[in-house]
This record gives sequence, C-alpha cells and structure tokens, in this order.
Amino acid sequence: MSIFGKIMSGIFGSKADAAPASGGSAAGSSGSTGAGWAQPSGSAAPAASSAAPAAPPQSVDVAAILDKAVAAQKEKLEWRTSIVDLMKALDIDSSLAARKELAKELGYSGDTNDSATMNVWLHKQVMAKLAANGGKLPPEIKH
Repeated sequence: MSIFGKIMSGIFGSKADAAPASGGSAAGSSGSTGAGWAQPSGSAAPAASSAAPAAPPQSVDVAAILDKAVAAQKEKLEWRTSIVDLMKALDIDSSLAARKELAKELGYSGDTNDSATMNVWLHKQVMAKLAANGGKLPPEIKH
C-alpha cells in the first residue's frame, strides 16, 4: 500500500480503498499533482467522478480522528501543521525516506533534499486530498 493510501486508511478506515480513485481526480486544483497518487484503476475514475462526485458519501471529521490518534501516542504532536506529526499520529513511518516516497507519490517536483519546503508542501497536499475525499478539516487548515 502506498504511503498516501496508509494515511487515507488511517483516517477513513478500510473504505478508503475505493475513495482515492474517484476523489483524487477531483482534487486537480494543484495541476498534475491531483491524480499523481492514483492507482492504475484511475482510468475508470474520471467517468465515475462526473456521474457520482460524492463517492465518499460520508463526511469524516479529520480533526476528531487525528486528535484521538495523537492522544493515544502520549506525545505532543502538531498534526495540523506538521506532516511528520500527522504520520506519527497514524503510526506511519515518518522518516525522511518515507516522506520522499510520499512526495514522489503526490508528484512533488521540488528538491527533496530541502526537507522543510517539501514537508510544508506535503502537508498542504495531504490536507487538500483528504478534503477532496470527504474529510472535514478545521477552518484554520488551509488547503
């Protein structure tokens, strides 16, 4: 499973397997990065998304899920601003190598050795994709 797939599963549960393919193409506001993580089955997604844009019918409260995950970690994690902390909250490998892999999945074209810039971009992209797939984000999170 891709790293972004693990994030989706951590937030949306096992139903996330169907949601990214149809919701990912709707997140095209970032240019070519919108469907960069889509599975090969993405070829059927554009037709399905135009007929049924509400593939993830339920709205999932991302903050409630991640706040609960942070509480279970017994560590102060700032998932609202940090991709590393978001990944840690979900028990996903947050190493630089894992973040570089996530950046590749999401179509990052910048310098992956500039981890600060990459991390900010990753957090913004993940938040946008969560929102595009039915995630309800707190108003302070811009996507």
